[in-house]
Amino acid sequence: MTKPNKAPPVLIFWIIAGWVGFCLLPWYGIEDGFWSFEWLIDGYPFDDDYAPAAFLIAQGEKLWLAPLLIPLVLPLFALRCSKSDPAYARLLVLAGSIGFAWMIAQGFSIGIRGYNFEWMNAAFGPLDDRQFGMGYGAMLCASAYLFLLTQGIAARGAVNGDVFVVSAIGGVIAIVTAFVFFPIAKMLFAAFVTDDGAYSILVFFDKFFDDRIWGLGCLAGARCGAAWNSLFLAVLVGLITTLLGLAFALVVTRSGFRYKRVMRALTVLPIITPPFVIGLALILLFGLSGTITVYVSELFGVQPTRWLYGLPGVLIAQTLAFTPIAFLVLIGVVEGVSPSMEEAAQTLRANRWQTFRTVSLPLMRPGLANAFLLGFIESMAEFGNPLVLGGNFDVLSTEIFFAIVGAQYDQGRAAVLAMVLLFFTLSAFYAQRAWLGKKSYTTVSGKGDAGVHPLMPKGLAVPVLTLALAWAAFTAVVYAMIMYGSVVELWGVNNSLTFKHYVTAFSVRFAEEGIRWTGAAWDSFWTTITIAAIAAPLTAAVGLVTAYLLTRQNFAGKNSFEFGTMLSFAIPGTVIGVSYILAFNVPPIEITGTGIILVVSFIFRNMPVGVRAGIASMSQIDKSLDESSLTLGANSWQTFRRVILPLLRPAILAALVYSFVRAMTAISAVIFLVSAEYDMATSYIIGRVENNDYGLAIAYSTTLIFVMLAAVGLLQLLVGRVQIGRRKHVEMKGAT
Repeated sequence: MTKPNKAPPVLIFWIIAGWVGFCLLPWYGIEDGFWSFEWLIDGYPFDDDYAPAAFLIAQGEKLWLAPLLIPLVLPLFALRCSKSDPAYARLLVLAGSIGFAWMIAQGFSIGIRGYNFEWMNAAFGPLDDRQFGMGYGAMLCASAYLFLLTQGIAARGAVNGDVFVVSAIGGVIAIVTAFVFFPIAKMLFAAFVTDDGAYSILVFFDKFFDDRIWGLGCLAGARCGAAWNSLFLAVLVGLITTLLGLAFALVVTRSGFRYKRVMRALTVLPIITPPFVIGLALILLFGLSGTITVYVSELFGVQPTRWLYGLPGVLIAQTLAFTPIAFLVLIGVVEGVSPSMEEAAQTLRANRWQTFRTVSLPLMRPGLANAFLLGFIESMAEFGNPLVLGGNFDVLSTEIFFAIVGAQYDQGRAAVLAMVLLFFTLSAFYAQRAWLGKKSYTTVSGKGDAGVHPLMPKGLAVPVLTLALAWAAFTAVVYAMIMYGSVVELWGVNNSLTFKHYVTAFSVRFAEEGIRWTGAAWDSFWTTITIAAIAAPLTAAVGLVTAYLLTRQNFAGKNSFEFGTMLSFAIPGTVIGVSYILAFNVPPIEITGTGIILVVSFIFRNMPVGVRAGIASMSQIDKSLDESSLTLGANSWQTFRRVILPLLRPAILAALVYSFVRAMTAISAVIFLVSAEYDMATSYIIGRVENNDYGLAIAYSTTLIFVMLAAVGLLQLLVGRVQIGRRKHVEMKGAT
């Protein structure tokens, strides 16, 4: 007598989820907001606005949802089959593909005014009904169909039948397609649109070969095209930030410098500051009437110049802003080099310099390559500092900004410029892959490691420490100016000390009913904290799972998969913001004006940092650890959770810190996505700057700096660090 087949728990879970989404949860989006639950006492489940799909169909409405019942029923038959039965895989693939495909088809075909396509009106006649964006029920159902499909694909033997891996690949592909490819494609199609709404490739070429993009006037002493300016600037920023990031990482991990924590804090400061605040501080230091400019002018009797505006100023500002990114990527890689390999080199009579040059540095190549790539892409896409300090130095990001928000409002030109920018960033991406090649950089294996990292050789330690201290001192001066500006009456006019800007922004009153947040900035502050706290762990999770798939799994379309995960980082935030408005202002995903669109934009804008940090760290972890875990009976999910993740603490910290602080300080996309209900700190600060209220703007920025420093310290404490070696450097006094 044979025992009945036991259905996998994950299959049962998604079958139940699909039925719950279809029968119990509101199918369409709630007008009061995603986190509002007033619908439970306001006409649910019979009200059209809150009804589940099953109730809508029962009332004779939204009958186009009825076919979705079929793919919900089909998996029930799979429960009676064994996983080795071909019918099991066929039923799940059929159910998932039918359900997911029908949801996409009906979502894009029917909108808030009936049919979205003229041919449907001609074929079926006008539809006297409408449809809004997805709600709880639709999202849960779509997820159920997707993961039923991936389980069916795994049952057919894809990626060795690993359900976790196939589901992770399917999930990442689905969300990247929905929130990266779809909105960007909608934006880029504008490059081929003529004035009368038709499509023409001639329009694209006319805008693409514009002299303002590719002009070489700089060779004759005139202005260069924005493309060449952007490329030159990005290469310089990538090289300098990687060099500085490595210097800071070496000082923190390979030197006896006493004040490592202070230096580490200074390296993080720039990424927790809105970019235009750094630009403003540089102007007050080095501008025509800047503190240092005036001092040098009086000391040497020279005429002050506007040297800061243009390439020098933008280069300094972006180096300040993006060096922490290189440091956050490299610190994990430098710490991840196995001490035993360096000790083995010294045992073979190699001195410290030879050990560093032939062992340590080559093993850091993944981190160096990823740090350069991130610096290059950040420089290409960033527009805040070029906007403030660029002068006549035109770059692609500012040209895109003016094409969208300027008087011309030329979406086609913005799309063409975005394509040029994307070409450069993708070229850097593939150049990085070619430089790394297929060499192995594994240093962490399953063997015990009781080694300790050797200190830097003296010939290297002196210049590295000098460079790091000089840049740290410069950073401290810039931030001292920011702090000073927040406590003066009117910067440059009346330098009397005052705290009125902080009081205006963050005053609190205690009343009988409790604490009253009376300050003008509290609403945007709490919104920003909430959005960033939600986005950061989701960004880190998606990024690290993606990195695991890219480094540990082989599957068809892997290169395209990696390209998709980096695409959002290569596109300026300005374009991301506008493309999100165009894509998500109508069904099937209708989230414009909500907090969800801010969270989603932050997740997919910042996800590549988690991906690159994870790839850099995982490339040092021997795959034999995975194999040993699988051999001992663990599945891929257990291996990822119990073996890989604990060794990825530097990468987890980098992803969490970066995504949190970028959500707190983002400007470009936020300008377009904020609403009256969801106003972010940076948009509020920009409003103060536009009203010439610099004191309040700088006070708010200073407050954000301290809040984020506290958050970074808390994240460091919660995540911890990887301790590969067991011994620490000990000064041996009196040893013979």
